[in-house]
Amino acid sequence: MVDLEQKSYDKIEALLVRNRNLKAEISVKLTIIVGQFQEILKLRTKITKLENEGMELKKKNGKAGLGYVEIPLPFHIDYTSIPDIGNLKKFDIDSPLTIDPPVTTNEIQDVIETDVIHKNENIPRENHIMCESHDFKERAQRSSVASTGVNLRFEDNHVVMSNGIVRMTFSNPEGYIIGIQYKGIDNLLEVNNDESNRGYWDLVWSPPGSPGTTGTFERIVGTSCEVIAETEEQVELSFSRTWNSSLEGKHAPLKIDKRFVLLRGSSGFYSYAIYEHLEGWPGFNLAETRIVFKLRKDKFHYMAMSDYRQRYMPLPEDRSPERGKPLAYPEAVLLVDPVEPEFKGEVDDKYQYSCETEDLKVHGWISTNPPVGFWQITPSNEFRTGGPMKQELTSHVGPTNLAMFVSTHYGGSDLVIKFKDSEKWKKVFGPVFMYLCSTSAGEEPLTLWEDAKNQMLEEVGKWPYYFPASRDFHQAHERSRISGRLYVYDRFISHERSPAINASIGLAPPGDPGSWQRENKGYQFWSKTNIDGQFSIENVLAGTYNAYAWVPGFIGDYKNVSTITIIAGCDMELGDLVFEPPRDGPTLWEIGIPDRSAAEYYIPDSDQTYTNPFLDNDLNRFRQYGLWERYAKLYPDGDLVFTIGQSDYKNDWFFAHVNRQVLYSLLFKIEFSFYHRIAGFI
Repeated sequence: MVDLEQKSYDKIEALLVRNRNLKAEISVKLTIIVGQFQEILKLRTKITKLENEGMELKKKNGKAGLGYVEIPLPFHIDYTSIPDIGNLKKFDIDSPLTIDPPVTTNEIQDVIETDVIHKNENIPRENHIMCESHDFKERAQRSSVASTGVNLRFEDNHVVMSNGIVRMTFSNPEGYIIGIQYKGIDNLLEVNNDESNRGYWDLVWSPPGSPGTTGTFERIVGTSCEVIAETEEQVELSFSRTWNSSLEGKHAPLKIDKRFVLLRGSSGFYSYAIYEHLEGWPGFNLAETRIVFKLRKDKFHYMAMSDYRQRYMPLPEDRSPERGKPLAYPEAVLLVDPVEPEFKGEVDDKYQYSCETEDLKVHGWISTNPPVGFWQITPSNEFRTGGPMKQELTSHVGPTNLAMFVSTHYGGSDLVIKFKDSEKWKKVFGPVFMYLCSTSAGEEPLTLWEDAKNQMLEEVGKWPYYFPASRDFHQAHERSRISGRLYVYDRFISHERSPAINASIGLAPPGDPGSWQRENKGYQFWSKTNIDGQFSIENVLAGTYNAYAWVPGFIGDYKNVSTITIIAGCDMELGDLVFEPPRDGPTLWEIGIPDRSAAEYYIPDSDQTYTNPFLDNDLNRFRQYGLWERYAKLYPDGDLVFTIGQSDYKNDWFFAHVNRQVLYSLLFKIEFSFYHRIAGFI
C-alpha cells in the first residue's frame, strides 16, 4: 500500500473548497485496480450511487448539500457509449467503452478515493458525503491534453500559466492580460497594441457630487501579484491594488483584487474581482467598470451575440476620418470608403449590438483561419446593476469583447454608484468565463456559435462555481432558495385572483416599487413564474431584500410589504403573493401592451443613407441609426394625432418619443369620445 495522503492533500483540498467553513479530516487510501473494464465500471457504479444519494440529500435538505467530494481517476474513460450516462441513469456494466490512455489487463492503474468526514456534531454520520453529478460525456469529449496539469511560471516581468490547452501571459504586477495562446495562434489578442491595451479591467470614476455620467477613465493597475492556489487542478492568480491617501484625486478610492483562474482540462479561463470601499476613505462616484479584450484584427472578423444578430464586421480602420464620417455621437460612424467595399454606406454603431442583461449570457468573435472562437460567457447576472431589463453593451468593431458589470448605458446618472465618505462596501463581480473553441477539419467555422451556446448552458448549470478561492465569493451551500406563487388581482377584470403567468420576479435590496431598476450597490436574483404563477429563485446570497415583480399585460410594479431576511443555506417558502395593479376604474381604452417593450408600436424604415442591412428584418430593427429623424419627416407640420377607435397603434403610434424640432417639445395628441356606457365591476 502506497501512502498518498501527503502527496494528494493539496489536490483534494482544492476540490473541497466548498467546505471551507467546516473542519474536515481528509484521509486518502490507495486502491489498486487491475485494468479490467468490469472493475472500472463497478467503481463508476459506486460513484454514481454516491452521487444519487447526494442528490436525494439535496432534495431533502433543500440546499446545495453539506459537503463536496470528487473522486478523480488518473486516466480518462469514454462513457459516451453507455446509455443515458449524461443523465446519470442506470447503465449496463457490460457496455463497451474506451479508456484513454489505453489500459490492458496487465496494466495497473491507481485510483484515488477520498473519504471526507466532517468534524461537526450537527451533521449525521450517514450524511457525511455529498456528491454532485458530473457530466462525464463532456469529460469524454475533452482533448487528450486534459490530462496535463495546470502549470505556473514566473519570468522577468511576466507570469505565465497554462494547462496544455490555453497559455496565458500576464504583466507582473499590473495584471494586464498580454497574451492568450490557443490552437496554434501565438496570441489571440492584438499584438500591435501596447501590453496595457490588450486585456484589462477598467473603471470610470469622479469626485463626489459630480453631475452626469462621465469621469476619469482608469485601467486597474495591480501593484501586487499573489498566487492564491497552485495545484495540478487549478491555478488562481491575484493582482491587487489598495488605495491610500497619497493617491487622493489620482485614483478611485477602492481596494481592488483582480483574479484569474485556469483549471485542468478547461478550454478557457475565468476572471472575477473583489471591489471594496473602506471606512475612513473619501466618497466618490463609480460610473462604470468592466473587462475588455481587444482581439487580433487580422484574425477575428465575424461577431455573434444572438442567433439573429451575427455578421462579418467592418475593420477598425473603417472608422477613421479618412474612411468614415462621424455622425450625431462619437460611437456612430458612416462608412464612406471602407477597406471591404461591401460595408460602404453602412453605419457602424456599437449600440446596435446592445442586449437586455437577462439575455446577455454569451457573445464573441470567430476567426475563420484558423477556425477559432473567443467567447465571453456570463453564467449569472446577480452582480450586474440595474436589473434584468437593463440594456448593456456586448462586442463591437475592434474587434472588441466586453464584460460589463457597472454602467450608465440606457439608464443615465441614476445608475452611477455614489459612495459617501467612510461608507463600507464590498462586492464581487463575476466570475465570467472566456471560452475558446475550434472546429474539426472541414467543419464550418460559423458552427462555433452553436458550440459557444452549448458551453454557456453548461456554465449556467455549474453556477455558483465551486473553485473561486476567495471567501467573498459564496459557494452553493452558503446560498439559499426562495419559492412561492404570484397572483394578480384586478377587481375591474375579475373578482377572482389569477396566476401571474410569465411574470418576472426577483429579490433586490429594499426600496420602492421599481427601485430595482436603479439599484447599483447590491446583488439581485431573478426568475420567471410558470403557467400556475409558481416561481423558484435559486442561489440567493444571505441578506435583506424586498421581493419585486412585474406581470406582462398589467401596468405597475409589485413589491412585497415587508422585507425578507435570507440566511445562508435555507429553503424559504414565501407562500402566495398577490399583485394588485394600480388603477382607479375600468379600462376605457389602451394603446399598446404593458410589457416593458415598444416592439408592438410603429417602427419606421430607416433612412437608406444610414441603413444597416443585417437589422432590416430583425426584431432589433429599432436599433437602426437615425430613426429619431424619421419622426419629423413623417410629421413635418405637427405632432402625431391618435384617434381611439380609428387609429391602430401598430401603424399609427411612433415607437419612441422624440422631438419633432429642436426648439419644440413633443406633444402626442390622443382623441377619443366618451359617450358610451361603461360596464364593469365596482
